[in-house]
Amino acid sequence: MGKLIGGLLGFITGGVVLAVVGLVVGYFFDRGLKQAMGFNYAARREQVQQVFFDSTFRIMGHLAKVDGRICEREIDQAEVIFGQLGLSRERRRSAIERFKEGSADSFVLEEEVSSFLQHCATQPLLKQMLIEALLAMAMADGQVDPMEEDVLLRVAGFLGINASEFQRLLRMGRAQQQFHAEQPSPQTAVEDAYAALGVAAEVSNAELKKAYRRLMSEHHPDKLIARGVPEDMVKIATEKSQEIRAAYDLIRQHRGLG
Repeated sequence: MGKLIGGLLGFITGGVVLAVVGLVVGYFFDRGLKQAMGFNYAARREQVQQVFFDSTFRIMGHLAKVDGRICEREIDQAEVIFGQLGLSRERRRSAIERFKEGSADSFVLEEEVSSFLQHCATQPLLKQMLIEALLAMAMADGQVDPMEEDVLLRVAGFLGINASEFQRLLRMGRAQQQFHAEQPSPQTAVEDAYAALGVAAEVSNAELKKAYRRLMSEHHPDKLIARGVPEDMVKIATEKSQEIRAAYDLIRQHRGLG
C-alpha cells in the first residue's frame, strides 16, 4: 500500500522520475510498518497466551474447591492434566501457583473472567477453547460433578455462551471422551459419534463432512496458537482432534462411505 500511494503521488506531482522516488519511499514505509506490526502482534499474542494460561488454571483451582475443600481426587485430577500437557518444570510451577490462587477463599470468579475478557473478548474461538479446556479438566476423572457444572455454566454465561450452547459443548465433550483411550461400547458407539460431532443422526453426508471439517479447523494447532492459546495447552485441542477424527471415521464406516 505504501509503494502504491508513494508511486501514484510521485507520478502526479513529478512524472516518472518522482514516481520512482515515491515507490522507494513507499517500500521503506511498508517494510517499517510490517516490522512494527509484526513486533506488536508477537507481543500481543504472548500476552494473550499468558492470560489464557493464568485464567484456565485459576478457574481450575476454583473448580477443585467448589465443594469447600480440595480432596485427593481433585489433586489427582490436576496431576493428570499436568501430565497430559507435558508442562516444563517452570510452567508446571506457574500452573500450580495459579491453581492455588483460584482455590483461595479470596478468589472471585467474575473478576477473573472479566480480566480474561479484557484481552480475549474479540476472539470467540478463545472463549470456546477456555470452556473446552475447563471441561477437559473437569472430566479428567470421567465425570462432571453438578457443582462443577454449575461453575462452568456461570463461566460460560460470563463469556456470552448461552445455556443451550454450553450444554451442546458439554454433550460433545462427554461423547468425545468416549473416543479418547478406548472405543465406546457397541451399543452406544454410533450414537456417541454423532454427539461428538454435534450433529443429529439424520444429518446428510454433506452436512456431516461440513461439521467435521469445521471442528477440525477450530482445533487446528496453528490456528489456536495464532489466536493466543499457549502451545503447551494446544495438546488438549490435539487430543480432541483425534477424538473427533475417530468419531467421524466410525460414522463413515457405519454409513458405508469410502
